[in-house]
Amino acid sequence: MIIIISFAVFASSLACAKSAGNTKPFTIPELKEWFGGVGSFSITKDTRIVLRNNTKELERIGYQLSQDYVAMFGTNLKIIVGRKAREGDIFLDIRNDKHLGEEGYRIFIRKVLSVEAQNARGLFWATRTLLQLCETCRGKLPCGKAIDIPDYSLRGLMLDCGRKFFPISYLRNLVKVMAYYKMNTLHLHLNDNGFKECFNNDWNQTYSAFRLESEIYPGLAAKDGFYTKKQFVKLQELADSVGVEIIPEIDIPGHSLCFVHYKPEIGSKEYGLENLDLFKPETYQFLDALFGEYLQGPDPVFRGPRVHIGTDEYPNAKQAIVEKFRYFTDYYTRFVEGFGKQACVWGALDIKKGTTPVKSENVVLSAWYNGYADPFESIKKGYKLISIPDEQVYIVPGTVPGFYSDYLDIRKLYLQWTPSIIGKAVFPERTLGILGGMFAVWTDYVGNGITVKDIHYRIMPALQTLSTKMWDGKRVSLSFNTFDTLRTILSEAPGVNELCRIGDKRSIVLNCDTLMAGRQFNCEGIGFSYTISFHIAGASEKLGTVLFSSDCGTFYLTDPISGMMGYARDGDLFKFRYKIMPGENADIRIEGTSRTIRLFVNGKLVDDMNVYPVYYKHFKSGQWSYKMVNMNRTMFFPLQQTGMFKSYISNFKVYNYIPI
Repeated sequence: MIIIISFAVFASSLACAKSAGNTKPFTIPELKEWFGGVGSFSITKDTRIVLRNNTKELERIGYQLSQDYVAMFGTNLKIIVGRKAREGDIFLDIRNDKHLGEEGYRIFIRKVLSVEAQNARGLFWATRTLLQLCETCRGKLPCGKAIDIPDYSLRGLMLDCGRKFFPISYLRNLVKVMAYYKMNTLHLHLNDNGFKECFNNDWNQTYSAFRLESEIYPGLAAKDGFYTKKQFVKLQELADSVGVEIIPEIDIPGHSLCFVHYKPEIGSKEYGLENLDLFKPETYQFLDALFGEYLQGPDPVFRGPRVHIGTDEYPNAKQAIVEKFRYFTDYYTRFVEGFGKQACVWGALDIKKGTTPVKSENVVLSAWYNGYADPFESIKKGYKLISIPDEQVYIVPGTVPGFYSDYLDIRKLYLQWTPSIIGKAVFPERTLGILGGMFAVWTDYVGNGITVKDIHYRIMPALQTLSTKMWDGKRVSLSFNTFDTLRTILSEAPGVNELCRIGDKRSIVLNCDTLMAGRQFNCEGIGFSYTISFHIAGASEKLGTVLFSSDCGTFYLTDPISGMMGYARDGDLFKFRYKIMPGENADIRIEGTSRTIRLFVNGKLVDDMNVYPVYYKHFKSGQWSYKMVNMNRTMFFPLQQTGMFKSYISNFKVYNYIPI
């Protein structure tokens, strides 16, 4: 006899295994303290969310928990205010308990599930834990007591929106994902430019972008994607409601080609046009007005307590430019502080030593490379550090060997890293000068075919792993293999499925005897790895005939240019070396992974859209060489809307895996 147990059920039983006293249930981050009881607590349709009183914060969090529970499990939990909780209820309370701090909380799981915190953010984090417990324990929560307090107050992600545009809808979902894993800071890098050598070594042709609407500088915002002020404010309001701070960054005076393209006279002719000329008054006039547009007034665009001013990787060939850079950094640090914000900078001054004073007390420093800013000395100077060491936590999607990581080594990070480790500098855990940690996604290779979905596919395992290490530090109790198995049980966030996961085990997730034209499906698409198979009896189709489309992209039976089978996403069109002819009968199979899309016709491999290299001339140290960039051609397969095709398509199947 062969017994088959679904992976999700097996993993769930592992996550909530029982002993004489219930063992610690699985959550991300891991619960700091757990005191196991006996028995379990079930949430049913009769369970109520009982609020101790009708304060605005309690009502907001109770409503969020109710809405999220509906989104995840389909049951509407009634909210009651100021009543005594009865058996089977969830009781929420904010009470004075300095031991819990800003983000800590307690959960008591008995006949009543009681949650208490000193602050709204701590209580909200507790509701994320409850939702995760409902996922990992299949609605039967083990009785016991949890006390959960983070080791580090700042836990986040830096996202390079300058070189790659991320739609506001994605950023809103990303904020929700971060909140589900108690990651409380999203640093948005709003401007940057590509490598000059990838654009014929011509600054005027080199891609650059600024992603925020500007009314004082019409046309400054990138034409291929930007955020309106209203959208950016709404994003910050959403983030604030789920405990996430947005740190906006305008990166100056390097990485500033977008400003030079807009106003050429402020560019440095001596050091390259991606660098601003620090000796020109026009540079300061331009930037004062730009920062002022987002900082001034009673209702500013930048809502949070912190603003990042960049200040990384500027030339230091002469002492005069070093001194001017120091002056510039001090000037914009104080400029931002003048609007009541805490200034944030990239570590850069250890290779720019000089006599010009630069304010460091109570300035937040992104400690990314110790050769540019020694972490020990930075703390002595009064900086507050964010641990974001490049060799350990930088993702550059689609990168080439030797230039950071395409995917983070989550095993090594889980076993060895905490925010107290900044490169080779190791501090005692919870050192006061270290606020916490971040990981970074840098989209350095402009136009390399990497999509937003590809990037999110890289973000999720890193975010789950690092949220654990930023909350718990060294105090993780599970083996990496167990953690890596169990983390896949959890959703991205209530109502969020950017990974386009369908089904909790290997299965056929869509099966149509006949695929009809013009049909809607309640599904954006399917993520890696997948298989699509169908039989087609070809008809005469016009150019651009669509098989399926969604926000993931468009899959064509006949592409718009040559009539080949192909697909498009993020502005790129790819064509297979295959055309369906009228009257032809064929069995089609499409396999998609994080590296390729393969097309099989009648069982034979016809085309493989794998990663391929492109070489650019690169000038360095007085000589020319070649630099390689990997081009990516992957796609989540769209499944939302069928096109208006004439061909007869039968036996259409979608698998959430690739059969051997």
